[in-house]
Order: sequence, then C-alpha cells, then structure tokens
Amino acid sequence: MKSVALLGATGSIGRQTLELLRQRRDRFRLVLLTGRTSGAELAAAASEFEVPCVQVEGEAGARAFRADPPPGTELLVGAGSLAGAIGRLAPDLVVNGITGSAGLPPTLAAIRAGADLALANKESLVMAGSLVRRELAQSGSRLLPVDSEHAAIHQCLKGEDPAAVRRIYLTASGGALRDLTPGEIARVGPERVLEHPTWSMGPRITVGSATMMNKAFEIIEAHWLFDLPADRIEVLLHRQSIVHSMVEFRDGNILAQLGVPDMKVPILAALGDGERLPYEAEPFDLAAFRELTFAAPDPERYPALALAYRVLAAGGDAGAVLNAADEVATEAFLAGRLPFPGIVDLVGRVLAEHEPVEPDSLDRVLAADAWARMRAERFLERA
Repeated sequence: MKSVALLGATGSIGRQTLELLRQRRDRFRLVLLTGRTSGAELAAAASEFEVPCVQVEGEAGARAFRADPPPGTELLVGAGSLAGAIGRLAPDLVVNGITGSAGLPPTLAAIRAGADLALANKESLVMAGSLVRRELAQSGSRLLPVDSEHAAIHQCLKGEDPAAVRRIYLTASGGALRDLTPGEIARVGPERVLEHPTWSMGPRITVGSATMMNKAFEIIEAHWLFDLPADRIEVLLHRQSIVHSMVEFRDGNILAQLGVPDMKVPILAALGDGERLPYEAEPFDLAAFRELTFAAPDPERYPALALAYRVLAAGGDAGAVLNAADEVATEAFLAGRLPFPGIVDLVGRVLAEHEPVEPDSLDRVLAADAWARMRAERFLERA
C-alpha cells in the first residue's frame, strides 16, 4: 500500500484527489493532510481517512480543527512545520496541490525526503526550475506532472527517445474572455473572468487562463520537465480542451493525448504512476466532438506568452520575479485595484527592472520573490 501526503487538501486539486483516494482505500493510505485555513474541512477528511497528521498554516484554521478534532490525529500549526512532518512521516508519494509560491518550500521538502512528487504546483518549476532539478538529481525522487498538459506530454514521451522530439505543443482553451473584443476585455471585472468555459479551477488559475499567464507558466514548466529549449515549445489554441497536448517527433509523427476536461484524469495518472487505474466516469464519446480546432494564439491578444520566452532567455531567478509579480497583479485585479489588461502590463514592467541572478538556494529564490512583490506594489501605488 502506497502512503500519500496531500498538500493543499482543501483546494481544487486536493478535493479531487480525495475523491479518487476514497475509491481506492486498498491501494493508498493518507498519512498527511495540509491546508491554509479550512481546519473544519481538514478535520472531517482526517476523520474519514484516519489520517495521523494534519498541518494548517494559521491559528484560525487550528481553532476550527480543534473544535471537532479526530481522535489520534496530530495537529501541526504554521508553514514551518511542514518540512519536518514530511521528513518524519516519509510518505511514498507527495501530491502538491498548493497554489502559488507557497508550494515551493514543500516541493523541495518532499524531494529532500526522497518521496516521489505528483506536482500540480507549477510555480515550483517557474520560480526555481534549476534548483528543483538539482535537488531531484541528488535525491533520486521522481517528478510526476499533474497539470493536464504536462501529464499528456509525459504519457506521449513514455518509451520514446528524448533526442527524437522535434517540438511539443501545449494546448490552451483561450480562457473565459476568448470571444470578447479588445474593448470588452478592457472593461471586464472578476466575475466575468472567473467563468471558465471548460475547466473548474481556483481563482488564480482561472484568471491566469484568461490572461494566458497560466500558459506562460506552463511553457517554463515544460522546459524544466522535459529538458527542451524554448524554441521547441509552442502553444496552440484548442477551444474544445479535448487534446491536452501533443509531441512531434523528428520522423514526422505526432502523438497526442485526448480525454475529457476533467482534472481527476491526470491526477489519477500520477497516482497510478504508469499503471492504468480504473476510473468510474462516463465513457469518452469522440463522436460528440465532430470538430477539433487548433489555431496559433494572437500575440497582441495574449502578450503574457511572450513573457515566458523572455524569462527563459533571461534565466536565473527571472521566473520567481514573473510569478511574484503575477500573484500581486492578479490579487489586485480580483480586489478591483487593477483593470484586467493591467495584469500582464504590470508583470512586464517588473520583469523589465530585474537583473537575474542564479537561484542556487531557496533563500535566493525567496529574495527575488520579495523584491518583485515590493516593485509590483509600488507600481500599483502609482497607478
């Protein structure tokens, strides 16, 4: 039986992972659940799965957990307690479903503990791809991608010679604003942006889908996951979200992975780690999708994509700056402090002021993160 630590258990990825584990209690044993503030929800899940350890970030979550604590479950409070818990519990697999920069330290902790890592936290590779790769090489841990696009590529590359890859195509839905005019886009508010046409995701990722910043992150993530240069990673608009990504080989063949837009499918692929675990879902009806369309994204409509290639060309800690500035800009938009087009504009302005240095430690990465947040806030104050 495989032991599992689930980080970000009360978020979108976490809840869907719990659904899958609920159906496979004979295969997986939960040893750790974490969350930011939803202590009551964590307590309920810990009771259901008989989890020995729960970690919450703050005292509000801790109070909610203690209101109805599961017997025999240890409670840890504070982000600093997580690395020690992972090391002590020694799970076989860590599922990192945390959103944002907060997911990087647990990623490194999981790798250093020797656990395999099912990674939904793309920020870990955006912020510190070289550092994560170095830690993986030292520990022997394996990284299993959970993002639907990278899970697709991972499956298409199975058994293939990496040297035979000509390029990869990351598909993108275009987000909630894909059919609006530039004038309409300039006036949209958070409620409209959060209406994603095909996927159910958290607020930050849904906003990132509309700006295409999420896809910019995935370009950087693909670079580090599959060791491909930037000029061999391309993005295609694919409105139906059925083809999750494609790999083109030097002999002209293209392999694609298709499926319904359901995040439980790539999560289950990571849990199965090469084994095709059964999933009780309605069978995929390809005949229902008589038309699958693909188009190159308009660079003027989606300027965020160019930022990914700027970051890869700059190297160093530019990815940490990109992520931090986007977190600040996205939060400002959701709070009504910044218009939608201002998100990418603000991130680009912060990147333009940054001089990259090599992120050879977590402290270096976090210093770049802090600098970018400070610069982004200063731009917001002047707006």
